[in-house]
Amino acid sequence: MTNAELPTPRTVVPIEPSLLIAEAFDQAQVTELRHSVTSCANAAGLVGQRLDDFVLAVNELITNAVRHGGGRGWLRLWRRPGELVCEVSDHGHGLSERQLHDRSRPAPDTAGGWGLWLARELSDAMEVESGAAGTTVRISATATD
Repeated sequence: MTNAELPTPRTVVPIEPSLLIAEAFDQAQVTELRHSVTSCANAAGLVGQRLDDFVLAVNELITNAVRHGGGRGWLRLWRRPGELVCEVSDHGHGLSERQLHDRSRPAPDTAGGWGLWLARELSDAMEVESGAAGTTVRISATATD
């Protein structure tokens, strides 16, 4: 190769400095991913009950993705000024209109249906987008650090 034939430089897209986790998962990674979320959320300023609540909410979302969303999913965790955001996506068949809009607490004797309700209750904000190609749920919590 001569100097005239130098390889074309590769374009490297910088990772957003506020992105903490971007990872695909299935059932085998749920526990490890929950531990990673705990560490990152704590480093981002969530402590005590706020940390526990956020991690439980994320755990419910990743468990839902595995159970109801095709057996696997994708998690992204990032920081915005004063806020920690987690997004979980799956490739399931989507949620029904009733599931999307139902904000009522499940009956105490109900075995399922607690995941989205808990995630909504344990986070500061929650957004859900769902359709035939899957579901994406984004939750956030105010961070102190």
